[in-house]
Amino acid sequence: MINWLNRLSSGLKKSSVRLSSGIGDIFTKKKLDNATLEELEELLITSDMGVKTSSKIIASFGTQRQDKDIEPQEIRRRLADEIQKILLPSQQLLQIDFTQKPFVIMMVGVNGAGKTTTIGKLAQKFKNQGLKVSLIAADTFRAAAVEQLQIWGQRADVRVFAGPQGCDSAGLCYDGLGQAIKNDDDIVFIDTAGRLQNKSGLMEELKKIDKVIKKIIPQAPHATILTLDATNGQNALSQVETFSQAVNISGLIITKLDGTAKGGILVAIADEHPTPIHFIGVGESIDDLNEFNADDFAKSLLDIE
Repeated sequence: MINWLNRLSSGLKKSSVRLSSGIGDIFTKKKLDNATLEELEELLITSDMGVKTSSKIIASFGTQRQDKDIEPQEIRRRLADEIQKILLPSQQLLQIDFTQKPFVIMMVGVNGAGKTTTIGKLAQKFKNQGLKVSLIAADTFRAAAVEQLQIWGQRADVRVFAGPQGCDSAGLCYDGLGQAIKNDDDIVFIDTAGRLQNKSGLMEELKKIDKVIKKIIPQAPHATILTLDATNGQNALSQVETFSQAVNISGLIITKLDGTAKGGILVAIADEHPTPIHFIGVGESIDDLNEFNADDFAKSLLDIE
């Protein structure tokens, strides 16, 4: 656990440095008043917490006694407390219902969000727990996606069900789930396409996959998880909206937090689109993906021990 906290703090360094140095600049030898609160709100907005969420956080500061000297460290602690309150409802583990076998997880997200890599990491985690896992390569138009999934399948020693490039993705899912049932798999991940430039076509394809899956397993998919790239900042918010219009998003995984100073986007998402956040990623290795904890994240974001 300590190792993960170190990874998280290190991964959020770009975000925490921006916030901590900004708070230091604003409050060193200055009082807590309307002017400094306005500067603090601008800092939160530029850290991708969004106007609405930043305003809500600053409003909580407005209830405190103003015109008093305050140390930057105290501001960081209070900010972390407010952020933790917003994030806490989204701290929800991915629950596998073993009465549903196979438990089908449909993974969605735009190309480049780290979806296929995330599937590989999760497959490895579940395999290490002694579960029988398989993957369905339903991103059939992008050859690289199928190859990438197969590489992860080899690493994790799990079966990958794939078809010829350009084949019907919904039909492939139908056949792949049939194979998973025969093999008595515990968990099946479905890797879907993520071509947002053809938004309507992509969404129709996701709806079709969802419909076909239900023909073979009526309750499936048991989870539909959206992978978001933190470096996209506010654009990640619109992706939550777009994908939620097509399928029932049950949870989120936020990746690439180590590559951005926009870590505040998690706070904006939790506030504006309350959705379970199952995992966050701060690097490329399997140990860089871990379950989301609101308190750990808030403290790491504000560089609090």
